[in-house]
Amino acid sequence: MDSIGRRLLEQGAITEIQLEMGLKRQRLMGGRLGSNLMALGYIKDEELDHVFQKVPSEPKSFEDTGLEYMQIEGLILKHLLVLGEFMLADVVDRVKLPHFLVENVLETLKKEQLVVVKGASSYTSMSYVYSITDTGRTKAAQAFDLCRYVGPMPVSLAEYTKMVELQTVKSIVVGESEVKKALSHLVLSENNIRRLGPAISSGQAMFIHGPPGNGKSAIAEAIGSILPDSIYLPYAITVGGQIVNVYDPISHIRIQESSNDATSDQRWLKVRRPVVITGGEMTLRMLDLDFNPISKYYEASLQMKANNGLLIIDDFGRQQVDPHQILNRWIVPLDRRLDYLTLHTGMKFTIPFDMLLIFATNIEPKKLVDEAFLRRIRYKIKIDCPTEEEFHDIFKKVCVPYGITFCEKSYAFLLEQYYHKHNFAFSACHPRDLVDHIVNYSSYFNKPPEMNEETINFACENYFINN
Repeated sequence: MDSIGRRLLEQGAITEIQLEMGLKRQRLMGGRLGSNLMALGYIKDEELDHVFQKVPSEPKSFEDTGLEYMQIEGLILKHLLVLGEFMLADVVDRVKLPHFLVENVLETLKKEQLVVVKGASSYTSMSYVYSITDTGRTKAAQAFDLCRYVGPMPVSLAEYTKMVELQTVKSIVVGESEVKKALSHLVLSENNIRRLGPAISSGQAMFIHGPPGNGKSAIAEAIGSILPDSIYLPYAITVGGQIVNVYDPISHIRIQESSNDATSDQRWLKVRRPVVITGGEMTLRMLDLDFNPISKYYEASLQMKANNGLLIIDDFGRQQVDPHQILNRWIVPLDRRLDYLTLHTGMKFTIPFDMLLIFATNIEPKKLVDEAFLRRIRYKIKIDCPTEEEFHDIFKKVCVPYGITFCEKSYAFLLEQYYHKHNFAFSACHPRDLVDHIVNYSSYFNKPPEMNEETINFACENYFINN
């Protein structure tokens, strides 16, 4: 069953008969299940949004955390070893658990003489100043030997999976106006914009291909700004007794909420939908969990960090590994929207594969992959060299942020003496690069940047290879 359909059933938003009718219409008409259910009148737009907007609830007991008590105690002990002397609020802030759960752990540790109370400014536990004992240090050191992770308390794999399904990219709706606004800084044909819009809104994988320097990477990055809404992301998850660090401050942009919701689970952060970009540096190892034998915990894979967002494989085909190996790694996830990961212990587990996946390449797709894989990439969009008219518009647009007045006479000189004379192909990156040369030239000679024959000649002589 579609995960969206299952979630709607669990929430009581639809009946099984309505779900069956929605799936039937989806098979006939295509599109998303939610859109088909709305078209049938079974659910309203705001009801669908409510089902897929959930703030993780604060755990009310140790069982609610989804963790074993000893795992909680062990991680708290490691924090105490780092702190030395501490108050209850210090530990709560570090582990992100409710204060009453942390207080219960500290009471247990006190009874076991692993911590002691050194003083207090009042009779409330919030004012107690604790200190870890030598026995506590020994036990904490043993926990460090097993795993050196000292961060917020992880969430369970089951809770992580449930939240990814709730926040699926398949639930987002992107309209024409949003697409045009996000791409407005680029000069693209109406046909390309019209093709990109449905591809983005579909949540399906796409190939963006074409000659180098014509904006494929810029388009892919602009798509990231289109993705609406925010998501909740855990600092880390636990599976098979192991810790997997998920939060990456480079890939995940935190959203500072106006007021901290005391009833929400603080082990989750609110972030923008992720945009993860990798290029020629990508290896097969980056697509699997990265176990550090010294710290003894894992770093999440690229696609795990990109869940509920966008993953861009830039310069595809330029990686150090055969592109067929990369694509074979993703055949099953693209089909089933599930990824299979393995711990160093040999334990295998599944996580959702929920992202908009974009391959950007200047290599002809048929030279990179076979028909079987291309079939799994629903959208193939070619971004070709700009027309002469588009090239003119790009050049004018590029001059603006540099404060350069666009000169039609100098532009005509550029075309006649270089593009037409030497039969250069127009490329969308040329205006930016040539204007950069003009700015550098003007700066060196302490002149205001100006578009004229002198600066055009300097730029072209340094930029193009004419022989």
